[in-house]
Amino acid sequence: MQAGVIKSQDSLEQIRWNILGQTYIPKQLTDDCFSWHASLPPDTFVPPHIHPDQDEFLYILEGKFDLLLDGVEHTAEPGDLVTLPRGIPHGIYNKSDITIKTLFWVTPSLQLYDLFWALNNLGPTADPAEVVAVSAAHAIDFLPPPEEAE
Repeated sequence: MQAGVIKSQDSLEQIRWNILGQTYIPKQLTDDCFSWHASLPPDTFVPPHIHPDQDEFLYILEGKFDLLLDGVEHTAEPGDLVTLPRGIPHGIYNKSDITIKTLFWVTPSLQLYDLFWALNNLGPTADPAEVVAVSAAHAIDFLPPPEEAE
């Protein structure tokens, strides 16, 4: 890694991923840390999942996230830092009518960069079983949906 400034419009190797209807723009990648800017349009989400071997962080730039962190509901707004220790289940939701923008990063990087390439352009109607299988192969474990109350 070289010292410098990565401008807001720039990305790592000019990459822009479409991850299930969300835009992820990688900013920096080392073995120790991977960061990306994300734009989540209204009604998009990342279902509850676990990073068994990574800590994850979100710094909220615009909009309001609804979060499920270890079974507890939270909200995060601009200027808030969300901390997600490894092994803690979490889901991220945009239930608002505006696009949320945030800076994500994980440490260590592990296979997340490769997972985003694998999920790129699957589209918002991707087969959930395929997404779960591909994610599991990259050390991200999606949780089963909650059981419906009868």
